[in-house]
Amino acid sequence: MRQRCPCGLKLPLEACCGRYISGAEVPETAAELMRSRYTAYCVGAVDYLLATTVAARRAVTDRAQLADYCAGLRGVSLKILETEAGGPHDDGGVVAFEARLSYCGRAFVQRERSNFVREDGRWVYVDGQVR
Repeated sequence: MRQRCPCGLKLPLEACCGRYISGAEVPETAAELMRSRYTAYCVGAVDYLLATTVAARRAVTDRAQLADYCAGLRGVSLKILETEAGGPHDDGGVVAFEARLSYCGRAFVQRERSNFVREDGRWVYVDGQVR
């Protein structure tokens, strides 16, 4: 049986966010990148998370610590609450979301307004304000 994508679009992983994580395609919108990053956290795709983080933050991110975090994380659901810009022809965008997650067996909800920009023509995560 094919694995369903954790992002909630009810598609198989490889036909949804997996195509971005594998490098077969590049997200065209900030919302697609946000969904694929949620999925990357859920499946432990640390290299993708690093590659889709703005260069200034990427340089100071501890890969091993991120991998440990992903190993204990389980995605329950993702809901996109709002988007501002972030389309195929924009240079920046905002995606507000609510992610229901479990870390080492403890459930929590992450609500965030995430900022995205294009860097070398590709969408990257800049930062977010936790709500």
